[in-house]
Amino acid sequence: MGNLRLSVDLSTQRLTVWEGERVAKQYLVSTGANGIGEIQGSGCTPRGRHRVRAKIGAGAPAGTVFRGRRVARELPLCTAEALAAFPDRDWITSRILWLSGLEPGRNRLGCVDSMRRYIYIHGTPHRAELGRPASHGCIRMADADVIELFDLVPLGTQVDLHE
Repeated sequence: MGNLRLSVDLSTQRLTVWEGERVAKQYLVSTGANGIGEIQGSGCTPRGRHRVRAKIGAGAPAGTVFRGRRVARELPLCTAEALAAFPDRDWITSRILWLSGLEPGRNRLGCVDSMRRYIYIHGTPHRAELGRPASHGCIRMADADVIELFDLVPLGTQVDLHE
């Protein structure tokens, strides 16, 4: 697939992969429980044009747990036991697509910088939350879906986050 771009509809909780003007794939996602917004510390999902700045987790097993963009030493895999022990944890699993804003003053630089806010598209074990806002500002996906997306899109892919 060539000429790919991503679109995340924050109102319908869907991520669409576009190949030119054709819909190539669609995925159910979960965005910020605190709604839509750009301010650092808000827990909201930002809007606007972004790009995939970094891809983290290539080749890692599904369910790999990340902390600080590295495989977690204390708990490298998300298991049923780990989920039960830490029910409120914001799990970042399987893959990370780290986003960088492209619009100065809206999602780039200062207190609205998406990259400095660590806004990712990442995996989650909380499948029941997909389709509704429940994240801490990132775009969550099912582990199998984020692995497929990760393998599909190159660095620099444009990502549009919109209502």
